[in-house]
Amino acid sequence: MMAVVYIRMRNRVQVKGNQTVRIKDIARIIGPEEVIQIIEETFLLTVKKEDKNIIVIDLAQLIIAIRKVDPQIDVQTFGPSQTIIEVIYSKKKMSYLTFALVWFLLFIGAGMTIMNFHVDVSMGEVHQKVFTLITGKLDEKPLLIQIPYSFGLGIGMILFFNHFFKKRFNEEPSPLEVEMFNYQQDLDRYVTMNENKENVRDLDDR
Repeated sequence: MMAVVYIRMRNRVQVKGNQTVRIKDIARIIGPEEVIQIIEETFLLTVKKEDKNIIVIDLAQLIIAIRKVDPQIDVQTFGPSQTIIEVIYSKKKMSYLTFALVWFLLFIGAGMTIMNFHVDVSMGEVHQKVFTLITGKLDEKPLLIQIPYSFGLGIGMILFFNHFFKKRFNEEPSPLEVEMFNYQQDLDRYVTMNENKENVRDLDDR
């Protein structure tokens, strides 16, 4: 009797250099238990240095590998038609000096950006007018307004990005996370569309 299995490929997975990749690493399989165990352990490829950091596995390659194990298996697929394998190589840890330098540059850059924005919109004059409206007095340096405003600016940025160091305030993604997700989606789409140029290797040669 022909066994029917359902396969859903994952969008993106991470592997290490020289790692052996099997079907279970890139896809989820539903079907008879004895067939699933065989398919999950089916060899696909071994990551090599020439693969660089991105490998794309197409659904057709997956089916070919399964057919080699048992031509009688009826493969039904749903979901993504390709899986992007990201190869993670060991990276050198950033030194404290490098971290301090990057932090300092970002701090100065962010500070200059905020100050230039405030100059462009005449924020100093706005604070003076607000102070005059509240107190009826004219003050060139209305610290009563400027100090709470400075604290509020920092707190507002923390709430906007929904992070304080590693602490998340709620499950809602921040605008930065949404933009990073969209960028990753565009990057994955580009890689899969250009897979035949560099990234995909014919599994028949293995």
